[in-house]
Amino acid sequence: MSMPAIEVVLYTGAIGLSVIGLAGLLLHNNVFRMLLALVMLEAGVNLLLILAGFRLAGVAPIILPEQMHNLSAITMNDPVPQALVLTAIVIGVGVQALGLALIMRIKAQYGTLNMLKIREQLEFDLAAQAEVTTPVSAHSPGSLAQGRVRQRVSEAITQKDEQ
Repeated sequence: MSMPAIEVVLYTGAIGLSVIGLAGLLLHNNVFRMLLALVMLEAGVNLLLILAGFRLAGVAPIILPEQMHNLSAITMNDPVPQALVLTAIVIGVGVQALGLALIMRIKAQYGTLNMLKIREQLEFDLAAQAEVTTPVSAHSPGSLAQGRVRQRVSEAITQKDEQ
């Protein structure tokens, strides 16, 4: 049994939206683009949920008095996925509004929407508040940690030579 062409198009679109949204979340460093990718992922998942309850020849799940005698011949669409998606849309709009408000605060505070720069500035701010040195990688070129590693290596070599 093959699926009708319209269902193939709808499933392809839903899966495509979900994949594009997930890829956008994982690959972008811009916070606003990440929010837009989240919106696309949400739209794809909502479409998949609607398609889960869809029947091609289905009707609305309302039983009229004249249909009471022949209920087995009626194909109805499942209303539960529709109710779940309606709830998900309302929650999604709230999440988007909160995300946009946070993005505006981040832009005002840090002057950028680049996630890497925001994280770097946030680490420096937290280190300054805690009055500790900022975290640096031992593997980054030209960092203070690399100089300390070189110093420790040279001290270890000197101690070995003395023995």
